[in-house]
Amino acid sequence: MQQLEDGVESYLGGYPIVTWKSYADAQRRLPFKYNLAKDLPHELQDRVNALPSSYRNSAQARVLFEAMIDEAMDDDLNAPPISVINDVTDEGAPPWEFVYTNQMWYGEGVPPPDTKNLKSCGCVGRCDPKSKTCSCAKRQHRHLKTYIEDRTIPKTWNGAPFVYDGKGCLQWFGLPIFECNAFCGCDEDCPNRVVQNGRRYVVNIKRTENKGWGIFNGPKKIPRGSFIGVYAGELLTVGEADRRGTLYNKFGRTYLFDIDFHHMGSEAVYSVDAYHAGNNHSCDPNCEIQACYINEANIDKPMLTIFTVREVEPLEELSFSYMGQIDHDAVCDLPF
Repeated sequence: MQQLEDGVESYLGGYPIVTWKSYADAQRRLPFKYNLAKDLPHELQDRVNALPSSYRNSAQARVLFEAMIDEAMDDDLNAPPISVINDVTDEGAPPWEFVYTNQMWYGEGVPPPDTKNLKSCGCVGRCDPKSKTCSCAKRQHRHLKTYIEDRTIPKTWNGAPFVYDGKGCLQWFGLPIFECNAFCGCDEDCPNRVVQNGRRYVVNIKRTENKGWGIFNGPKKIPRGSFIGVYAGELLTVGEADRRGTLYNKFGRTYLFDIDFHHMGSEAVYSVDAYHAGNNHSCDPNCEIQACYINEANIDKPMLTIFTVREVEPLEELSFSYMGQIDHDAVCDLPF
């Protein structure tokens, strides 16, 4: 009997037959690519910071900053470009002290993404949320069951188990999101692929008079439940985050976010630090951070995804609470 090559389902007349399942199984056995925090790029930032302030406050610096953001969005090619706008000061761009990124950068002691234990569907075309065989639908429903039983979600809700509506808007907040992943058989336009398909709305970085730099909506309204971006940065152990938090407190600011959502049922194991790498800092909350799982089976390591909790007006500042569910006593007033 001929031994099968990796990724080959069978042979027909000596020719290999590759199915999606055989290909995905082979890919799952390969090391999953991810970023290490020690490899965070900083050469450009160092070079710009070494230049005189006359350059950093020039139009050329703004163009360079926008180009840096554009390059960092190479995994989100369909997203509208982000512009830097300053009508109130002479600053050419936000401070060159961080790296714009949509990715998570793994710190020391944080294990790589767990893809070996990741459940993937074998659906063809678009997943059906009412399917009895879709493993992604089953996984989402299993994690929503508690919320349906306690009536956080009405039993009459006909959208279960997927949490998005037909337009890709989030219907329920504060609940874990389990999207289809890289090893699923469904199409890219599956209704359970929203975060991974990227931002659809124009946002800009804008200088304010009193609060530094912020993230602002573009010229059109953003519907409630729309995906805006990822709270990205360094993924740290809580021990390392505590150490950094003590240092940051001396400076009077911090971008640390402990990953301790309700569905996890225990104290945080990891924290995200967006001090040196990030893409969303804001104040008066019209957005909320949601736990989202895509290419990760470890329940302690969701992506921190940002969705609008109400309709956002044109040119309105985008903002979120650091406490998950909106708590006006816990809103952080942070510069960009």
